[in-house]
Amino acid sequence: MKQGKEVENPESRFFAVLLAAAKLPGVRIHREAYLRSALARHCSEEEIRRAIEETPAAAGITVELLDKVANDSIRYETAKVSVLSAATGIPGILALPATVPADLAQYVGHMLRIAQKLAYLYSWPDLFADEGEGVDDATMGVLTLFFGVMFGTQSANAAVGKVAGMMSKQVAKKLPQKALTKGVIYPIVKKSAAYLGVQMTKQSFAKGVSKAIPVVGAVVSGGLTLATYLPMAKRLKKHLAGLPLADPSHRVPEGDVVDGEVVEEHETLAPADAELHAPNATAVKLEDPRP
Repeated sequence: MKQGKEVENPESRFFAVLLAAAKLPGVRIHREAYLRSALARHCSEEEIRRAIEETPAAAGITVELLDKVANDSIRYETAKVSVLSAATGIPGILALPATVPADLAQYVGHMLRIAQKLAYLYSWPDLFADEGEGVDDATMGVLTLFFGVMFGTQSANAAVGKVAGMMSKQVAKKLPQKALTKGVIYPIVKKSAAYLGVQMTKQSFAKGVSKAIPVVGAVVSGGLTLATYLPMAKRLKKHLAGLPLADPSHRVPEGDVVDGEVVEEHETLAPADAELHAPNATAVKLEDPRP
């Protein structure tokens, strides 16, 4: 992914924000630790062990149970990001140059946190296996598509389904590097990044205006975060839960298991220039975050 060359370009702007957020402390989720903690109250030690070594689907954990665990994680992350957003709203107009970028970064950071948690529950591989600060292009690509799903873009939905289909057929333990960085999915990644860059600019402006009035700005900023983050997280959850990758009944013979690159298939996807339209998040009927 090209970075730092044209910061004002929406695509470059999005990738710059994504990379910055991925470097924030506490943003990266340790897959094994998360699955063990999230499944501890619901599954046997053998099921947890297999979910970690393979996938929750391979361990036979039902989508219904995973949905309950996912809802717990969504509630936790939503409450956390809303409180932090309200806190960054307190300084007022004099601190805008510092607080608006910080607010956006922490918001994107929490989008990354819930995206990872949902991915691991619904049988995606470790997205940050490398302990270094860098993010490889395949991970950048799939995270961009996840964000596209969260914003309601149809092309991202189709592309995530395609990637999941590749992985479920091959039971691969890594993301399909070629498809995400050079193949048929890559144009969707770029188009989604450009769209998301524009949307984040609009969101930053809206939050900047809300912070112009101290204290009141904190309430507005926190409320705006709650009204956008919760439905976006639930949108990604619903999409990932509905993919064959998450279904325990969708199993592949052991002889077809691979641990590496997935052979790219030449199937038709929604065109890269298809309408990337996100529904107005504030118009979405929010679900009660309580159990």
